[in-house]
Amino acid sequence: MPIIDQPGKFYLGYEYDLDQHSVTDTPFLTYMRELTSHAICLGAAGTGKTGLGICLVEEALWQGVPVIIIDTKGDVAPWALSFSNPAQAGNVAMPSHEEESEIDFHENRMRELRNRVKVDIYTPGSDTGIGMNMLEGMNPPGRATGLTWERNANALREQIAQVVTALLDLAGITSEPLKDREHILLSTIFETTWRVGQSIDIHLLIRMIQQPPVARIGLFDMNVFYPRTERFDLAMALSNLFASPSFKVLGTGQSLDVTALLKPVRGGSNPAGSTRASLFSLAHLNEAERRFFMASLLSQVVLWMRAQPATSVLRCLVYIDEVLDYLPPAPNDIPTKAPLQTILKQGPSSGLGMMIGTRNPAGIDYKELSLLGMWFLGRMDSAQDRAHLFEGLARAGVVVDLADDDAILSALPPRVFLTHSAHAAVRVFQTRNTGESN
Repeated sequence: MPIIDQPGKFYLGYEYDLDQHSVTDTPFLTYMRELTSHAICLGAAGTGKTGLGICLVEEALWQGVPVIIIDTKGDVAPWALSFSNPAQAGNVAMPSHEEESEIDFHENRMRELRNRVKVDIYTPGSDTGIGMNMLEGMNPPGRATGLTWERNANALREQIAQVVTALLDLAGITSEPLKDREHILLSTIFETTWRVGQSIDIHLLIRMIQQPPVARIGLFDMNVFYPRTERFDLAMALSNLFASPSFKVLGTGQSLDVTALLKPVRGGSNPAGSTRASLFSLAHLNEAERRFFMASLLSQVVLWMRAQPATSVLRCLVYIDEVLDYLPPAPNDIPTKAPLQTILKQGPSSGLGMMIGTRNPAGIDYKELSLLGMWFLGRMDSAQDRAHLFEGLARAGVVVDLADDDAILSALPPRVFLTHSAHAAVRVFQTRNTGESN
């Protein structure tokens, strides 16, 4: 049988013959380093986007690369449950063209993979899984990040802006950094406390809104810039949010420590330790809570990223099963957008790769699409979506045959994808089965 496991390569399935409408015997392999320039999977509902994402996750884990999974809709959780509980996982069902010896190979491969990895399921705001404190981002970055005010003031201010935007969004307050008073005041409070290494909790934040730690903002006296009575209204809005029963649950659970999430788990049968997959299940949260936690987690990922030395090797994979609504085109500006943009722009130099999926390419700005290096394209029913996709590919420097690709993308069967990149020829493949299959 063909050699499937090769260092530095991901095995995702088998090449597909469009003329014969059938799967070939040639494995589809892609270089792991392609993921450092990020990837996107586009396709209509039912095309198998999540299955492809899980294939990438399993291959990263097979190569010893830790993975952070943000499961916004609950589609990836069944894989995590079956993977973290081997007794619940049946034999791996393989495509019908495979011989018995090859089926045995895949079953043994999945069994070995389960021995190599540890999958944890975090459920912030719920006690059904491992709790995760959603308010950790309010504290100053730890020493492990290597960020200091003397050398990294701009990066730290960017982090504060993201924290404040997410907090105000959760309270139902729309604001812009460097423009709206609420944002400027809270950013000033956070910078004042972070500069002295002071942790900030909800009670201290409420007090500092009413009694700010500085007397002036820019050229204006504090009571001119933001009168006391109006600051009290802001304090009340945040106080009401913090007092709600649902919010109290958001502040319980483990500390959000990205460095710890990416370290191998020692012990067990693997002497080198088990590679970690950390799945954050967010389907139970309301939309504002989901944005808040995603922004908090991604901001912590950015801090980890900035502490890494430059490399071309994939150090970590972040997988978001559905990015629609979290990376919207301008002028929409939501808390998740800024950290996602930072990861897309700066991740490649730090070995941080991201795989995102969406059913609607028109829901993502052209600028963000142009930052993606690898494209997995499933069936798209809308001519408008295909046109938007081709524009994004052109901006990314990818040459496409509009007539052929348009015809192909409108008729691809489930689990079959075209791949496009600026560095490789177009290929078509069908995804392999994953560890969830039984």
